[in-house]
Amino acid sequence: MNQEINKNKKNILIVDDTPANLRLLSTILTKNGYQVEALKGGQMAIDALKASRPDLILLDIMMPDIDGYEVCQKLKANPQTCEIPVIFLSALNETVDKVRAFEVGGVDYIGKPFNLQEVLIRVKNQLALHSAKAEIQLLNQELEKRVQDRTSELEATNAELKKEIARREQYQKQLLEKAFHDDLTKLPNRALFREKLARAMKLSQQKGNYSFAVLFLDCDRFKIINDSLGHTIGDKLLIEVANRLKSCLRPEDTIARLGGDEFTILIENSIASEDATKVAKRINSELSLPFYLEENEVFINASIGIVLNTQDYDTPETILRDADTAMYRAKAEGKGRFMVFEPHMHVSAQKTLEIETDLRRAIARQEFLVHYQPLICLHTGKLEGFEALVRWLHPSKGIIAPGDFIPVAEESGSIVPLGMWVLQQACYQLRTWQKQYLNSNLHISVNLSVKQFSQPNLIEQIDEILRKINLDSRCLTLEITESAIVDNAETATKILEALKSRQIKLSMDDFGTGYSSLSYLHNFPIDTLKIDRSFIGRVDNKGQNMEIVRAIATLANHLGMRTVAEGVETGKQLERVKAMGCNFAQGYLFSKPLESKSAGVFLEKFTKKSLFLPQKKIIRSPLLYS
Repeated sequence: MNQEINKNKKNILIVDDTPANLRLLSTILTKNGYQVEALKGGQMAIDALKASRPDLILLDIMMPDIDGYEVCQKLKANPQTCEIPVIFLSALNETVDKVRAFEVGGVDYIGKPFNLQEVLIRVKNQLALHSAKAEIQLLNQELEKRVQDRTSELEATNAELKKEIARREQYQKQLLEKAFHDDLTKLPNRALFREKLARAMKLSQQKGNYSFAVLFLDCDRFKIINDSLGHTIGDKLLIEVANRLKSCLRPEDTIARLGGDEFTILIENSIASEDATKVAKRINSELSLPFYLEENEVFINASIGIVLNTQDYDTPETILRDADTAMYRAKAEGKGRFMVFEPHMHVSAQKTLEIETDLRRAIARQEFLVHYQPLICLHTGKLEGFEALVRWLHPSKGIIAPGDFIPVAEESGSIVPLGMWVLQQACYQLRTWQKQYLNSNLHISVNLSVKQFSQPNLIEQIDEILRKINLDSRCLTLEITESAIVDNAETATKILEALKSRQIKLSMDDFGTGYSSLSYLHNFPIDTLKIDRSFIGRVDNKGQNMEIVRAIATLANHLGMRTVAEGVETGKQLERVKAMGCNFAQGYLFSKPLESKSAGVFLEKFTKKSLFLPQKKIIRSPLLYS
């Protein structure tokens, strides 16, 4: 914070315990003309601020010594630092913690991973707002002094003074206008929307017949468009989205851009929930039409959360929080839709935050287990290998089902270290079994999440694990989802080719439930298609889904791929998937996922009795159903 270097540069202090974040933010801010100092801890920041004060602080929430909330509270309690604006940085769930960020004195909030364009805009806006306030205060002080000094000359200078006041008021108005509006779309920003929402809440309390609704809107697929076509097209798209949103509203309604691709709408004098849902339907219909931007035809839709006014709300932040929560629920239900907030959604959001917090500790404490589910060859009845499945042994809640924590891990990014831990454990266990039972052909399948797949050092990490454990790469199968490939085909191609060059097998997980585009099957080196259990579960119910399963198996056969039928639970299902040409199967008919010791017992039984399935007739053998 050496203010002597360049007095014209704005000074920014970045406080974050992650060196990569400090480097990234320092680099982009410095390139954009700011003077930057980066510190790794909250206490360091408090000590540094005793000597000098920056123009703005970017403050991480989760830090090991003092978290961002406590640092901000101490700064606001100190008259010397209370006026410094603080923008919080966090990878936590915004729907719950950003309310607290504003309560302790933060002026804005930036989520991780960073959108650098958003960071620059938010920094610029807050510096402009802070400068505007300081200049207004300085102007007022100067004006008061001038009035006092020139009292004796009041009559002579009264006309000129009135002109001066008018000019300054106009200038102040312009500064405030800029501070309360979004630079890109010219819509009201978060601060102005909050003021209008607070006024609506007050009117609702004063007038029994006055009601309103708040819509929280997030553009689906915007990041893909922004990354593929560039930020210039992304900005133009946001302007066009803002224009279309305005066309769906009445003049008395308010629309604001909170930042990024998030918009909020205040519908005043709404009679019932139907009014808000009609607006949401109108918005989705309008956004479904194509956008034409510099010869690009772009399609986008939006997930919308709706909050109806009740007397239970006492602050604008809680309304925005619940609208945000409903929006995320709409996004989880399939995107391009709307959802009206219900109280249980907030309870669910709190539970998700609790799981996320526990999850971060669990990774450090290694509270996870790997279970193994057998994979059976339908042509020979032999054990091909196992699929590794992670389980969370919570110290107080016991076993937590993957469905309850895997989505949270994906959202928070915790899936990356967790996924690599599972891969290492599974490879180590396979190598142990290979040595113990002298079976070098035994295979292991490990799921690779979308976020793992996008890591730049993925190949190096896999190479290191295989080298360290001395495992033949041909014994490893990595299972990936369709979305991991389709969302970024160019990068996916390079990664898949690198994996294939190492003779690692590649499996498409849950085939048929996602994009199911046949084009990428020709373009990518996939070895196996895993037919989702939702199809297998109904093949013995009057033959439902049989043609779908048969078509997938036939397609895979023509493309030189193998097929795995997931979730085989009955003899009839087994008989039919085998008849339809599936190569492998797994499911509770053979075994549930087993912890490593029990899986070893299962493997030992297989070693003694090599066939699980007779060639002509299916029987209930004790080994098969144990």
